[in-house]
Amino acid sequence: MRQVWITRAGGPGVLEVREAETPAPGAGELRIAVAAAGINFADIMARMGIYPDAPPLPCVVGYEVSGTVDALGPGVEGFALGDRVVAATRFNGYTSHLCVPSAHVSKLDDGVTFERAAAVPVNYLTAWYMLVALGNVQPGQRVLIHAVAGGVGQAALQICKWRGAEVFGTASAGKHERLRELGVDHCIDYRSQDFEAEVGRLTAGEGVDIALDAVGGRSFKKSYRCLRELGRLYMFGVSSIATGERRSLLAAARGVLAMPRYGALSLMQDNKGVMGFNLGNLWHRIEESRRFLDEILGLVRDGTFTPQVDATFSFDQAAEAHAYIQARRNFGKVLLTP
Repeated sequence: MRQVWITRAGGPGVLEVREAETPAPGAGELRIAVAAAGINFADIMARMGIYPDAPPLPCVVGYEVSGTVDALGPGVEGFALGDRVVAATRFNGYTSHLCVPSAHVSKLDDGVTFERAAAVPVNYLTAWYMLVALGNVQPGQRVLIHAVAGGVGQAALQICKWRGAEVFGTASAGKHERLRELGVDHCIDYRSQDFEAEVGRLTAGEGVDIALDAVGGRSFKKSYRCLRELGRLYMFGVSSIATGERRSLLAAARGVLAMPRYGALSLMQDNKGVMGFNLGNLWHRIEESRRFLDEILGLVRDGTFTPQVDATFSFDQAAEAHAYIQARRNFGKVLLTP
């Protein structure tokens, strides 16, 4: 089989395609011949050596794959050879053949392409947990989505439109026209505009009900100040510390020091909530995440959600794919194919 390895911490050039023996599935596992694997910003940070949850280097990362079942381990029920499936994985997704516990695998309807399926697990589950399971977003509520043109941003946008919420999205100006076509009510250029001031202006000082922030640093403070009473801030990433293709300990330290400290008394006085979210640390909540994923896939199947796939790169182009994401060029999901 073929795999993309992070050989050491560094820029995109440290990614290397290697051959390995194709594994046999163990008890309760099935093997997937991978058609597409999703790339997430956590993978970028793991390559840079600044993602604490990543396995020790060298390693293979990747949280989601789609493909065809080509082997069954002992005790697997409900699946057959040739089934089209999508799976959430805890690393090892950048591979041509992957053994996964069957509990983490969902079947695909024939109308859902492998590419769109691979764009679902991480992005849509992350957005679903924050907006539906935790945020309980309601019709007419206002939601601020940072990096709305990214993978999680696009999933969050579609969930908000499905629930009838008003969306304020940050993105570079060149993406605004398309974002408006997709349903963003208010586009904010994070490069030339102060999003806090713009949210205040657009809401006549009232603020938003929910803010989704994966930028980190000072952005957390500003997003919190954008909240109206009973508003909720969900912090789910720190992309601001990944300022270049290689690790910068200075940038990481600055980003961490700029993060706010929230006190119990001030939260009570403000009538606001703050919560951190990391999908990778919910790996053990198998039944819940599988239930959410199956519900999301049903909404993909009926056309309510349309995963936005921006670009697909081969394994041999993995370095180009990482550089493409770090340059903030993507609009939606970026995939790898073996």
